[in-house]
Amino acid sequence: MACLQGFQLVLLTLAVSLGIFMNVLDSAIANVAIPTIAGNMGVSADEGTWVITSFTVSMAIVLPLTGWLAKRFGEVKLYVICTLLFTIVSLLCGLSTSLPQLIFFRVLQGIFAGPMIPLSQSLLLANYPPEKKGLATGLWAMVAVAAPVLGPILGGYITDNISWPWIFYINLPVGLFSAYFTWKILNKHETKTIKVPVDFVGFILLALGIGCLQVLLDKGKDLDWFNSSFIITLAVISTISLVYFISWELTEKHPAVDLTLFKIRNFTIGTIAISLGYMAFFGSVVILPLWLQTQMNYTPTWAGLATAPIGFIPLIFSPIIGRVMGKIDLRILVSFGFFAFAYCSFWIASFSTSVTVDNVALARFVQGVGVPCFFIPTISILLSGLPPDRIASAAGLSNFCRILSGSFGTSIFVTLWSNRESLHQSKMVENLTSYNPQMINTLNDLNYLGLTQQASLAKIRELIINQSYMLATNDIFWVCGYIFLSLFVLILFAKPPFVQQAGTAAE
Repeated sequence: MACLQGFQLVLLTLAVSLGIFMNVLDSAIANVAIPTIAGNMGVSADEGTWVITSFTVSMAIVLPLTGWLAKRFGEVKLYVICTLLFTIVSLLCGLSTSLPQLIFFRVLQGIFAGPMIPLSQSLLLANYPPEKKGLATGLWAMVAVAAPVLGPILGGYITDNISWPWIFYINLPVGLFSAYFTWKILNKHETKTIKVPVDFVGFILLALGIGCLQVLLDKGKDLDWFNSSFIITLAVISTISLVYFISWELTEKHPAVDLTLFKIRNFTIGTIAISLGYMAFFGSVVILPLWLQTQMNYTPTWAGLATAPIGFIPLIFSPIIGRVMGKIDLRILVSFGFFAFAYCSFWIASFSTSVTVDNVALARFVQGVGVPCFFIPTISILLSGLPPDRIASAAGLSNFCRILSGSFGTSIFVTLWSNRESLHQSKMVENLTSYNPQMINTLNDLNYLGLTQQASLAKIRELIINQSYMLATNDIFWVCGYIFLSLFVLILFAKPPFVQQAGTAAE
């Protein structure tokens, strides 16, 4: 079947891009509204975080099932149905009047959100001409990367100036537009469907394993990790379930998740690279604004503005990278992306408490150079050599690994950040005795400025905590920098040529 051309291709790209933008945006936009939602519903901020956890858990469970669902129902039909239902549930989220009600609709929203991410990727690749598949990947990555950057800014503005339900209501026109035009253009281009048996055992093991693991990651820090019996129970259930799940899927005739994809060299290397890279990238994305708001007294809006420049370069260069990928060894592009990430990580690791908003914004702007060079070629590498009927499965599984790694990165880095702050603080406090000449001089200077002895000691403690968090932030970015450098070596093991097999997914 011939690929789409001209205005139809442009309209499909717009429709699918808006759908994925809405989807990814919804993962980030609610984060900044949690305190407001919790306050309006009369619950604590900790309870309010279940609004995020419920969404990520359900989405993580469904993501790797995308390939099986697409084979059973068809990629076009599945994408359109999920987009419509996601849109309807967004309306119900905004209309919710209690936390349990909102959490229930967020679970449904995550279920419908899961298949949309890999299917949008698969539909674009299937309907673009072979010579423009790199451009399709570039456009998809541009939207997927821009949404998390804009999410906190847009979410903060809507929450502060309108009301929190509108973070869900804005999905309505976008979702309807995406579903309508995707169906209008592709309803006669449906992929082949196969009546494969339902792998109930695989479904149950996956839901148990991933569900418990995601809750463990989201709630681990709040419950003091393995000092909590709840966390230990989740860890045991998750480990047993996932071990049995892998064993079952590798021997099942019709598995829910195609784990044999990991036998393919480029898929395995590309998935590991994008997962570890995204773990370090997303972990740093969480830590930097957290430090700016809690220790540098930035407002949420200013923290968002200071970190947002990372999204400007991908918007401009993603389509360009997509066009030139066929002319350059993709390993060179990915390596350049890792170098840019490592360079900016070490740059931020040298920050002090006197850093200005301009310096933060400039570092993030330069870091944006690495985003299209990392995400777009790596996606092409992991999908290279795959037949069209396995693209949806591969995209679903790789996106699942990437998103789960992002959750790991967030949990690990936030915990590490807190632990390193405690370590640095304890080391500095050890030297602050009444016999320390520097301590005596500092107290005398503060007393001379009019502060009482108690106020002077409180000021010194504030400075110590502030400096401890600064050093902890430096430590996190040193770790991120070394992770990016180590990925230089890994990506060299990918084997060219990095092209998809001929044909489309809808033959």
